[in-house]
Amino acid sequence: MTDPLDGFDLENPVLPKAIKHGAMTSGGYPYEDKLDGDIYEAQMYELQKQLVRLQAHLASSGERIMIVFEGRDAAGKGGTIKTYLENLNPRYNVIAALPKPNSREASQWYFQRYVDWFPAGGETVLFDRSWYNRAGVERVMGFASPQQVEHFLEEAPEFEKRITKDGIHLFKFWLSIGREMQIKRFHARRHDPLKVWKLSPIDIEALHKWDDYTAARDEMLARTDCPHARWTVIRANDKRRGRINVIQSVLSRLDFAGKDEKAIGQVDPQITLKADEFLKLHKTD
Repeated sequence: MTDPLDGFDLENPVLPKAIKHGAMTSGGYPYEDKLDGDIYEAQMYELQKQLVRLQAHLASSGERIMIVFEGRDAAGKGGTIKTYLENLNPRYNVIAALPKPNSREASQWYFQRYVDWFPAGGETVLFDRSWYNRAGVERVMGFASPQQVEHFLEEAPEFEKRITKDGIHLFKFWLSIGREMQIKRFHARRHDPLKVWKLSPIDIEALHKWDDYTAARDEMLARTDCPHARWTVIRANDKRRGRINVIQSVLSRLDFAGKDEKAIGQVDPQITLKADEFLKLHKTD
């Protein structure tokens, strides 16, 4: 199979036609075109009204939500979080995007700095990457030893069991994109002066470690998908469909006053997959 990076130059402002035309369907994505903009806006409006109702329910009930967003670089985590929060009160809906640990944090229990961001009553915390850094970028880039990674994979399910036993609603999303789509998005970031800050040296290095990230992802999903903390995989080549299915997945699993099942709709089974379904179909994407 031809490597899409063959002959690709990130510095060339012209994106190769093969990557441009193959991006949407890369990784076996089931749609050739983006969701129509008018359809997207109409659906999103209804979903965000439901999120506002959920917010009111959380304020009155004191329930807590944590949403973990993971995925390859450029999978759309930040944009999905931004869309989720677009019409919600930032006082009760918090983004946790932790930087590299400092020397003190690096000497602590690995999960400790994440615990500081856990929600209080009525709050939702959305993690733009999370403790799963250890099973992904830290593993692939050599920032964690094999022993540390193994310890994490053993400990994470128990850590999450404590979270859910305390009554927190925990959602874990893996946003999946195809290789050509990742290359296309990296190229767009490199040549858009408003997005260039999103592209780091580690991102560029990750382009050449696709298979390593795939192996790390597969083991992470297989070993940390547990009855109390399931992974939901969202195929995200089309950001519009991906964002809709993320919000639908959250709303459909919770009960709240004013919940409108018709307005929420059904998740697209071609876009939203259980971890075991995804692993059977997409071990090479």
